[in-house]
Amino acid sequence: MGENSEVRRRGGEQKKAGGGGGPQQGEKKPERSKPFQGRYNPKASDRYGSVSHKSLAKFAMFFGAVFILVYQNYNKSDVQCIAKVTEVIEVTRSQQMLCAPNYKAEIQALDPVCLPARCGRMISDVLVTDEEVHRLLDLAKKGLAQGGGAGGATILDLHSGALSKEKVFINLYKTQPNLFTERDFQAYRTVKDKVKAAVAAHFNLDNSVLHLTHPTFFSELTAVPAVTEHDEYWHPHIDKETYPSYHYTSLLYLSEHRRDFTGGRFLFLDEGAKVNRSVEPRDGRVSAFTSGPENRHMVEPVTGGTRYALTMGFTCDPGKAIKDPGF
Repeated sequence: MGENSEVRRRGGEQKKAGGGGGPQQGEKKPERSKPFQGRYNPKASDRYGSVSHKSLAKFAMFFGAVFILVYQNYNKSDVQCIAKVTEVIEVTRSQQMLCAPNYKAEIQALDPVCLPARCGRMISDVLVTDEEVHRLLDLAKKGLAQGGGAGGATILDLHSGALSKEKVFINLYKTQPNLFTERDFQAYRTVKDKVKAAVAAHFNLDNSVLHLTHPTFFSELTAVPAVTEHDEYWHPHIDKETYPSYHYTSLLYLSEHRRDFTGGRFLFLDEGAKVNRSVEPRDGRVSAFTSGPENRHMVEPVTGGTRYALTMGFTCDPGKAIKDPGF
């Protein structure tokens, strides 16, 4: 008994000397430190914040994804303006590129003389006079006022009389047979002949091999929301696919960007160059281009005001030619 008591006594003294004495009765055993425990441990510190680290991590990942998408879209939407509304282009401005093989093959089968040496686009502000622009705009408004699309786009084809009215097309020559005068038609023919001659000259063609083709139309675009798919004019497209008879496209602007409307710029979508090129409409500005895949394009949605323009298509196929209006 005495020996055992002595051993226990000495053992207790050794523990005290080593500082490792056990807890006394009534004392709380200290919590042992665990790996990664503390304020910087996500799991351990969740209980001290109003938002969990898991939620913060999700938010950070979401914000990062949005930032990447915005950055990528910003790069894709880089726009180089090749014709500002504030300038007057007196010397024809142009860009050239290779023609798409299927576009070249089609024209060569029809008439090799109608094939451009290189495809491309041109812009000029001196082909049409101010007086001619005002006369055509008056003509367009007179006809467009008889209809009105359900959405933001109204179209008038002066050749066929087709006019968009609400969700359908009506024949303006049946509803208003005497609306236009010979003077109106002559003003239209004069401008058409000027634009057609400029297209032939720029692409080094014989003017006689070009023919006006369907559809050729006035357009009125506003910010009214689209109702039918035909109102959605802003989709990227290729004219040769949308209008199969087209080989050359021309646009004559009858209103001015920023003065008469906002939005509504014309964009060439040059994906190979990783940049879009814009044309800002101004009174009398003519833009013409080959209608193949090399000139994929779109019109920005109009956000305010009213945008007026005249689209004329030209073909190398005499079988797709249309007569001048008024005859």
